[in-house]
Amino acid sequence: MPKITRKLPVKARPPVAKTLGARPGQPKKPKKLKPWTAAEVYEAFSRFQKANPEPKGELEHVNPYTLLVAVVLSAQATDAGVNKATRALFAIADTPQKMLDLGEEEVRNYIKTIGLYRTKAKNVIALSEKLIAEFGGVVPRTREELESLPGAGRKTANVVLNMAFGEHTMAVDTHVFRVGNRTNLAPGKNVLEVELALMRVIPDEFMMHAHHWLILHGRYTCLARKPRCEVCLINDLCRWPEKTVAM
Repeated sequence: MPKITRKLPVKARPPVAKTLGARPGQPKKPKKLKPWTAAEVYEAFSRFQKANPEPKGELEHVNPYTLLVAVVLSAQATDAGVNKATRALFAIADTPQKMLDLGEEEVRNYIKTIGLYRTKAKNVIALSEKLIAEFGGVVPRTREELESLPGAGRKTANVVLNMAFGEHTMAVDTHVFRVGNRTNLAPGKNVLEVELALMRVIPDEFMMHAHHWLILHGRYTCLARKPRCEVCLINDLCRWPEKTVAM
């Protein structure tokens, strides 16, 4: 009788990963973008200035106090939405004392179309009380004092210092943050990093209006979802790899 031999199954060897290059389907390491030169930054802001020599903030106000209140109300809200609510409010309460006389409940009624209106009404009353108690009813002119007010942070202080008192500050909102990072003009992981980077690279002669130019550029041109690269004033300078206009 012939001898029967059984073949033992051969164990499959684990695949050996290639050491050279990325694996198929593995994301490529992002290419490091080239920093802007001083000449390019100057050119960009020269174009912004030529196109809009006197840019204006879109929050409606009649004095430093109403500007402060409007900026506090604008957190997580649109300027248009804030303006719609504050036109009637500021017509009867354009000073801290008038706002206190109106009272928190009435303030809520005026601003109830704005997000987080209950908390914001409470802050408006609280900051009005503090302005009267500690600053003689006048909006202070230092960053530290402005940031000490209820509802006010660094961005609020920067806006008030720039628009009310003419100081060279850089208020970074979602639009400025996006423009700074997307164009690689002033990349940063947070708003403070972007703010400080912009302060370093923008020539002093443009600083009075710089934050307005960048806000307007982000709001109407360098949009979050579909940037309008075809009408962008600085599309040839922008470092964004996905820009839709090749220069």
